[in-house]
Amino acid sequence: MSRLASRLMLAPDGLMIVDKPADWTSHDVVGRCRRLAGTRKVGHAGTLDPMATGVLVVGVGRATRLLGQLALSTKGYDATVRLGQATLSDDAQGEVTRTADTRDVTSDAIAATVALFVGEIEQVPSAVSAIKVNGERAYQRVRSGEQVELAARRVTVSQLDILEVRRFDAFVDVDLHVECSKGTYVRALARDIGAKLGVGGHVTALRRTRVGPYGLDQVHTLEELAHDLTVVSLEDAATANFKTHTVAADLVALVRNGRTLPVDLGGQGNVAVMGPEGKFLALYEQRGDTAHAVAVFAPA
Repeated sequence: MSRLASRLMLAPDGLMIVDKPADWTSHDVVGRCRRLAGTRKVGHAGTLDPMATGVLVVGVGRATRLLGQLALSTKGYDATVRLGQATLSDDAQGEVTRTADTRDVTSDAIAATVALFVGEIEQVPSAVSAIKVNGERAYQRVRSGEQVELAARRVTVSQLDILEVRRFDAFVDVDLHVECSKGTYVRALARDIGAKLGVGGHVTALRRTRVGPYGLDQVHTLEELAHDLTVVSLEDAATANFKTHTVAADLVALVRNGRTLPVDLGGQGNVAVMGPEGKFLALYEQRGDTAHAVAVFAPA
């Protein structure tokens, strides 16, 4: 057996924090991580568009069951918005649907318009998205020629900073840093900012800088992972995303079997229950005077 095959068989359960390359789908990244980890039990949290790069959280082994529970409700992005051109997909990969002269669009007008999109806003997601409409992805319906109208949803944009404004003969490119809630479409922000200015807009570059507690300082490229399979342990993932509660040794067997515990977890929502030696055992939630299992991760 080769050293590579031996290493792949020993891939631990946990999270890979991947720097997704451009022109890869999130599913492509999962496929590559399956080969690197030597298991098909791999999934991801928070899809990134093919053109986008940056932080993609990938779960391996038992951590795939943890993905849906992780505290990944806030995200950060660096984006370039091109004003003066709208596209079908609200990004550079879509067909151009409109162009407009931007020479009268001042920097003050851009700043004032961008400021309107900070806070809780109603946002209609991009039609070319993975949202399902009657069981079929919206982008599939659009690509088949169907006119798709998605319902608006309430999202929160906590920060929307203009980093730079660059002017060309026909367009204006605006570099933005975005901090927002889960479910926010940066492409839709670009579309709506451009529409508000009356010239149209779309995203030409998008890099996710943060997902929950995981930022660019923790990512690894697929090439780096091929040489050194860096995995965030279940224990580190649990402590980074949840409040923790350590149980005494006599309760470990109950936790392993998902039994109700006569304890006060000291917090609301999911709490990571740890064994006396620091092993992550399960997620529990408080219900009255007792704690109840949400998901068990330790072997029975």
